Formats: sequence, C-alpha cells, structure tokens
Amino acid sequence: MIRVSLSRVAGLVLPLILLVAGCGGNTPGPTNGSFSINPATISLDTNTQETFSATLKSGQTADVTWLVAGGDSTAGAGSISASGVYTPPGYLTTDSARVRVSATLKSNSSSITTAIVTVTPGFLQPLSPENSSLTAGSSMDVQGTISEVSGGKISWVVSATANGGDGGATLGTVSNSSCMSSISSYTACTVTYKAPATLPANSSVYVVAAANSGPSTTPLHILLNSQGVNSSPVTNQNAQTGPIQMGSSGGNNNDYDTQNDQSGATFISDCCGGTLGSIVEDSTGTHYLLSNNHVLAESDQARVGDSIVQPGLIDGGCTPYGQTGASVRPVGTLSAYVPLSSTQTNVDAAIARIDTAAVDSSGAILQIGSQQSGLLAASPPAGGTGEALSAGSFSSGSLRVVKSGRSTGLTCSTIESISQNVNVDYFKDCAQSTSYLTKTYTNQISIGGNSFTDAGDSGSLILDASNAQPIGLFYAAGSGFSIASPIGEVLSELALQAGQSSGSFKVTGGGQHAISCLNYDTNTVTAASLVSVSPAAMKVAQQAANLAAASLVDAKKGILGTAPGKSADSPGEAAVIVYVDEEKQYVSVPATISGVRTVIIPATANSVASHSASAYRLVPAGIHLSASVLTPAIAVKEQSWKSLMSDPAFFGVGVSQSHDNPTEASLLVYVDRKEMPRAKPATIGGLRVRYVSMDRLHVTRSTAIGLPHPSSCAIRSLAANSLRLDSQQ
Repeated sequence: MIRVSLSRVAGLVLPLILLVAGCGGNTPGPTNGSFSINPATISLDTNTQETFSATLKSGQTADVTWLVAGGDSTAGAGSISASGVYTPPGYLTTDSARVRVSATLKSNSSSITTAIVTVTPGFLQPLSPENSSLTAGSSMDVQGTISEVSGGKISWVVSATANGGDGGATLGTVSNSSCMSSISSYTACTVTYKAPATLPANSSVYVVAAANSGPSTTPLHILLNSQGVNSSPVTNQNAQTGPIQMGSSGGNNNDYDTQNDQSGATFISDCCGGTLGSIVEDSTGTHYLLSNNHVLAESDQARVGDSIVQPGLIDGGCTPYGQTGASVRPVGTLSAYVPLSSTQTNVDAAIARIDTAAVDSSGAILQIGSQQSGLLAASPPAGGTGEALSAGSFSSGSLRVVKSGRSTGLTCSTIESISQNVNVDYFKDCAQSTSYLTKTYTNQISIGGNSFTDAGDSGSLILDASNAQPIGLFYAAGSGFSIASPIGEVLSELALQAGQSSGSFKVTGGGQHAISCLNYDTNTVTAASLVSVSPAAMKVAQQAANLAAASLVDAKKGILGTAPGKSADSPGEAAVIVYVDEEKQYVSVPATISGVRTVIIPATANSVASHSASAYRLVPAGIHLSASVLTPAIAVKEQSWKSLMSDPAFFGVGVSQSHDNPTEASLLVYVDRKEMPRAKPATIGGLRVRYVSMDRLHVTRSTAIGLPHPSSCAIRSLAANSLRLDSQQ
C-alpha cells in the first residue's frame, strides 16, 4: 500500500448544523480480568494513531469488539477500527481530553476491559508557508495551526537548525505573535519573521514552532539570499482576482467527500486539490489547463464537463462553487483525461478547456519570471513540445530543474534517476479510505530532495532551470524523491484521449529564459548521512579489507590502501573502502570484495599512510555521467526490473549514479521501509545497486480535513466562547 501523506489545511470554517440527537454517551462496563488490552494507558496528540491489541490469559489474541467513549465535549472521542486502530478526534476544545477505549469479548459480552488514552492537541503539519526565500531585511508572516478549538498557543524561535534552539538576532527576529480560535475552527497563530539586514554566513535558517510549549516542533525553512529571490508558496495558494496564472491552487469543483450527521443531513467532511500546472493548446489553437488525472478528474471518478475551480477547494474552505460562501470560481471545464485504469497508459494527466475570460492564455506560471517589486514575476515557460531527456542529457553535469506548485511554491533540485519504473496506489476518495488501483509506470523521471514537492503540488510542470523548457509533469512523491512523467509522453497520450493526432498538443509559452530559484535540499552524501553499521558487519568488512590489501593494493595501478567503512549505496551495510590515487583517472576496482561492497575514495599516498584519509566520499547531487555509462545501465534495468519488483518490498527501479563509486552508474531501487526484502544483491548484471529505504510513493493531491460535526448540545455549551484573540510580544 502507498503511504498516506496528507497536507491538512489550517483554520477551516465549515457550517455548523444543529443536531437533534441526545447528549448522552456510552460508558464501558467494568474490567473482569479475563483478558488484557495493550497499551493500558497512553498519551497521543490529535495527529497520531495507536493500534490496540487484546490478549487472553493463554497468550492468544482475543476476538473482541472495540468501542471508544468520553473525550472532548464537542469533538468527541475519536474512532477505533475493527482491528483496534484508534484515531483521535481531529481537534480539541480543551488542553487535553480523556478517552476510554474498551474491548468486549465477542464470546462473552459481559467480559470487558478498558484502556485510558489522554489526547492532547497536535500540530497540523506543515507551517504555512512550508518554505520561503527572502532577501536581507525582508519580512513575511508565518502561520501555524493547532488541532484545538477555543484555546491553545504557539511559541516561536528562529534557529540555525530544524530542531530548534535560539539562534540569536543574527538570524532574524519574530514579532507580532497572535492567535485566533473559535468553536468552528482550529487555533491559528501568526507571527512576523524579519530577515537580518546583514546576511549570516549560514543563509539557511528556520522559524520553529511548538504547540502549547510541548516537546514536538514544526520548522519553516527559509533561504536568505543576496540573489534577489523573494518567493513564497502563499502566492500559489491565493485566490487570483484577474485572469489566473499557472502554478496556482486548483482542482475539480466536486472533489470532496461527504458524511451524514446524526440527523441524516449530509455535510462535506473533507476536500482535495492540487496545482494547475500549465496551459497547453491543440492544432486548432484551443487552450486547455494541464494537470493530473487525480487532480482534475478525481482518479477516473469525475465526468467530462465538470467545473475546474481556482483556488482548489482545499484553499476555499471546502465550499464548492455554487454554494453559499464559496470563494472559488470556475476557470475551465474538464475535457479529457488519460484513464488510470488502462494498462496501455503511462501518464497521470488531464486537461480542462479554459474559460478564456478567466485564464491568462499566455501560459504564464507564477514566480518563474524576473524580480519585480520585491517578488518574482509570473512568466510563460518555453513554448513547444518540451525537452526530451536521454542518456546523453548528463554528459556535461547534473540537470537542474524547477517547478512552481500550490504547496511548496518555487523550488529547484536535480534529476536523481532516469528510466525509473514505479508502483503508485490510487484511491477513490480524498480521505484515501477506498482503494481504486495500483498502477505501474515505466521510464519516469525521479527528482531528488525532501523539499522539492509536497502534497498539493500535483500537476506542477517540471522545467529545465537553465532555459524554462518543459521536461515533465509531476504527480507523485516519497521520502526525498519526486516522480514526473516525460512531457512528450504526456502530450501524446492527451492528444489520443482528445481524439487528435499525436503531436497535435504543445505547451503554450514564449521563448527560452533562465529561472532564478534556490535549492532547499543539498542531496549530497556526507558523513552524518551515513547510517551506523553493526559491529559484526564491520568485522566482516575488516576481514575483506585485509584480504583486499594483500591482493589489490598496488600504487602503480593507483590503488593505495583499504579500510572497513560504510556503504552509501546500501545504508546500514558495511563496505570495504578502497583508496585510489586522486591524480589517476579510471582506476579499476571491483564492485565487491569477498561479497562486501566497495567504496571508492580518492586520496593521496601520505593521507592513507598517516590514516588521515576520509572515511566517506562527498557525492554531488544529481547525475554526472556520460551516455556511454548510462546506456548500458538502462539495458540492465530493462532486463531486471520486473524480477526485482516481484518482491513486495521493492516498488521502484531506475538508473542513477552510484554513491559508492560516482564514476559508475547504478540501479536505484526504492525499498518499502516497512517490508523486509527477500534479498538485496550488491550488483545485478555487473551493475552496482543503490537502495533507498523510504515510505511508499503517494500521489500528491492535498487533502483538507474539516472539523467533525458537533452536536447541538456542544454548540450550546460553547456559545459563550465563540471567538478569542490573544496577543503576545
């Protein structure tokens, strides 16, 4: 299954519907000791879950019925599944709530055992904005939201690290802190950050927030720069008043889930949205909005003719156009989508015919233009069918790419792998509670960096940062990797679905131009990024290093020495460090020695002799290999990927650059961190294999979770505390 990673939107205010149900609740019966619940007591915040288990005295699993009671007077007790997975309520009206989790034996309804859960408000992730770039002396507002109603505060600090710790005034200051809450919205706190007049040596700073002085923190990453780059994803999330520009929040007007309250009335429980990526046009000059199927067509669940709105419902309070209080407006009509259900399709894409009065038909994308009035202007990408990647695209170095999307705004990174095959799961609803299908994509583009994209950026157009040429359409991400379909294939498959000939679609735009953008991720191997290795594994590596020293070391051939070390291609695995003469090129070293991986590190004879040579190799981000190296690696991938991905632990195989020996290509294999692979071969077909342990890929439409419907009793009890505004310096 794909990892569920949802971006929750702060401060949603949904209509409150008075219920006619009574105000009573269930009370669990006494514990009789015939079985036990684990855990018996626990503390959780509103953003976490806990799995409870019931065990008979014999040690066997008890077959029980689960029930929750108590909790917050308005938000309730939360819910628990038939398998014992407890989900707290989405918000609280007090600083904590006590929930009783009870289990009843199905074979004996009088046998009941109870556990106690203390629920506290949790931080909704992430801060808004998620990241930002600022020049010296510039200011910005930052908002954090706690899952607490009518209470709670956030404390703020400026730090040099994401973990917090006061960094002093040299990193900038925070001021004007205020919090607002009501009975129908989470507590939202805002602070103003001002960058220092003189930039510090470390230009990467963090505004770190803690909810109710608790131990958990949430950081906002800010890049201070002298390149004139002021950018923020708030620009992409705002409702636009004039003809809308691309890179903005958007989606299907029907992209929401509903539930029934206790009186049987239907209400919207959550909603979804993504990014309106670009404008494309067909051979007749008709213009369309381009985004993903799962953004515009709700993963095959929508109908042609549906209204496409800006901003997406996630940024419009989950209130569709046509309902009272709606802040979204229609900007296009769903025209065609590439069906995910077909085994013959290989992209996640859809188009909507634009409302010409509502859309900037030049194709301008937010923030990819020049600096104007303190902010980056919108600008069209390079028009045409885009730039096709090949094995020869990296002969002169890594390829830097850029995107402008709803959640993380303007970000840059590098392509980490090509010819990437991946499995992606889809759901029928925003809450991802109803599975639809798992789709395998082939020959995709993988971009490195934890901060390059996030939920809500789905549909963003990926551009070459050097010339604004379209490269791909972003649709899925995992821990440190973003996946995009090649733009040429996107355009071809859309033309087929629109009943037009291949080649009839192109991206609307202008001429080529460079894009000013900063990297939030370094994507490099450092000593700190190498995972610790067990003493037993290091002992095996030491033995292999000793064996290699006797048979392999030869200064004339450029091999200066060996030592035990850590692999960067397979984190947590020991390796034999082979030191090669830094003045020689293309020193031949086997990928393994006695079954142990090798790590190739350039060094001098003196540093090896004095034991001062580095134990790791700094590897630059991206791919830096020629076509003659990458082409045979792609052939190995084509022969091996199906066999590898038959193991449920592997959900992606592509071609990248080895981190143990950056002069060589490698297979890049995504490993489900929750699964144990059947085997992890160091080489396949003579090619090194690089493993990345991560959460499974998820499609990156963003979901906003509404407040649970309160009862009329709860509304009456809180009516006197409907709104509160607190200020602190």
